[in-house]
Amino acid sequence: MHTNVTVTVRPKETGHKLLVPVGLPTPHQMPVRFEVEGGRVTLAGEITTGQRVAVVSVDPEATPLIKYAYRDEGPGYPDAVFAPLRNRFTRAAQDLVFDAINIADSQPDGHAAIQALVNAAAEKFRYAHPDVRFNEGCDEVPYLSCGLTEGSCVDINTYLIASLRAAGFEAGYVTGYFFPEEKAGCCDDMHCWVVTRHQGVVLEWDIAHHLKMGTRAICCGLNPKPGDRVALAHSMGLTFPELGIFCEKLIAEPVWLSPDGLEKAEITIRRDIV
Repeated sequence: MHTNVTVTVRPKETGHKLLVPVGLPTPHQMPVRFEVEGGRVTLAGEITTGQRVAVVSVDPEATPLIKYAYRDEGPGYPDAVFAPLRNRFTRAAQDLVFDAINIADSQPDGHAAIQALVNAAAEKFRYAHPDVRFNEGCDEVPYLSCGLTEGSCVDINTYLIASLRAAGFEAGYVTGYFFPEEKAGCCDDMHCWVVTRHQGVVLEWDIAHHLKMGTRAICCGLNPKPGDRVALAHSMGLTFPELGIFCEKLIAEPVWLSPDGLEKAEITIRRDIV
């Protein structure tokens, strides 16, 4: 089967360009087509991960249409997903390093340590979309000592990735779209999840969806909340020098390139399975 995803972008002033992720292979899917209607496409490369993104020069008075197609089953996550980028979005503060190492060292093996770190991250958060993120203005990912902190999937996974890597485990941050079963092929915005790799075993984690379903008993696997997803890009703190983009937090939905940086685009996302 194939999963087709169409992203319609509300037009902006003439002369603006769009930055668009082109899709990412996973163990579940392989991107097999990427098309853009309503603009001319060039490619730009991220200097560390090797990811490529589309830069779309939008035609006058056109409504950009981004089309993805994914084939079921894929080769797995690229090795670059697990390569740590050290920047303010991924670097753990010293207290978080100590906490992560203590949690991991108390477990009988690495697999148990990863589960324990996932559980510990889940205990820190209440799912929400706060106006100010817990690491806003920080040069490192801070340690959350007690109580519940409001956080989105981005916030929760930022903390989890920093914890896992501080304890010495391979972990990756993946962005994409999640289509809830009850929305019949529609979604509102991006989603993200975490992938770990230890002794050749790759596991996927989605704490945010467990919390949205009212449980902190976190199990590996992608869809505790019924639905399906596609992967678009990976990692945090991305740099595209030729575009004047340095240490951008993440790439997921199409965004406008402007003289003041990246601006969120208004989009409509649809999915069909054929």
